[in-house]
Amino acid sequence: MSQAPKYELAAEAAYAQGPPQSVGRVLWRRFLKHRLALGSLIALVLLVLAALAAPLAEAVSGLDANKVDLLGRFLPPTAEHWLGTDELGRDLLLRLLYGGQVSLLAGLAAALCSAVIGTALGLLAGYYGGSLDAFLMRLADGVIALPLLPLLIVLAAVDLTKLGLPEAVATSEDVSFYRIVILISIVGWTTVARLVRGATLSMCSREFVRAAEALGAGGPRIMLVHILPNVVSPIIVATTLSVGNIILLESVLSFLGLGIQPPIASWGNMLTGAQELIWSDPALAVWPGLLIFVTVIAFNFLGDGLQDALDPRAIQE
Repeated sequence: MSQAPKYELAAEAAYAQGPPQSVGRVLWRRFLKHRLALGSLIALVLLVLAALAAPLAEAVSGLDANKVDLLGRFLPPTAEHWLGTDELGRDLLLRLLYGGQVSLLAGLAAALCSAVIGTALGLLAGYYGGSLDAFLMRLADGVIALPLLPLLIVLAAVDLTKLGLPEAVATSEDVSFYRIVILISIVGWTTVARLVRGATLSMCSREFVRAAEALGAGGPRIMLVHILPNVVSPIIVATTLSVGNIILLESVLSFLGLGIQPPIASWGNMLTGAQELIWSDPALAVWPGLLIFVTVIAFNFLGDGLQDALDPRAIQE
């Protein structure tokens, strides 16, 4: 009977704390504490919505983002052209919106492809170990040791017709976009692979993985069902942090004339067109440069916020 009051006090204390919260709600509460990450998420959502609204803005304004008007070059901001026109008389705002579609899509697509490749190789290396682990990790070390930007410049300058691709495909407008995504994915998987490999090595010693092996589950099922869901956090963080770097790489390659090729607009090749006009019309370089800066900084802050929110060592309040 003397223990009854203790149980009642414990029950009252548990009731006072409220019902248990879901993991998603706890993670969201942690993320909200990171003000810069929250502001970055809002900024990125606005940028994505603005880029997706480019066709609507084009239809409402009655303008054509690719229409050349040599008589309307370098116009200042007006009611018709909110940010003015570029060196070919095209509306600068519409070009920025369409360029945002390409730059953001290239960054996200390359980051996701790199994450998929890195996750697959990291799982294989961490779970099977041995010679496969040694080979994959030495391969990752070799890729990391390569000078990234010069390597991408060399690969981007390769003539695709000499690789056996039809000339119609090699010279199409969209092939430059796919080439950039593929090239960055080939060299950008190493960070995710090393993180996943380390997390997989830690998971292989857990009881639930050993229990699955004892019950006869195969390696692919254990990696996909039991290990992968428990290593998602570092994958998300690494992928988010890599998007900003990939957008910078795409912009540099486009600036050098080896990335997204005109008439497709990207923030990088818009800077290329404005480099000789920086003193006469600096707005042509300021706007795409500012958008690249904001996007990269926002993705970095978002990655920091996700890292704090998904940190398993954080104390749940």
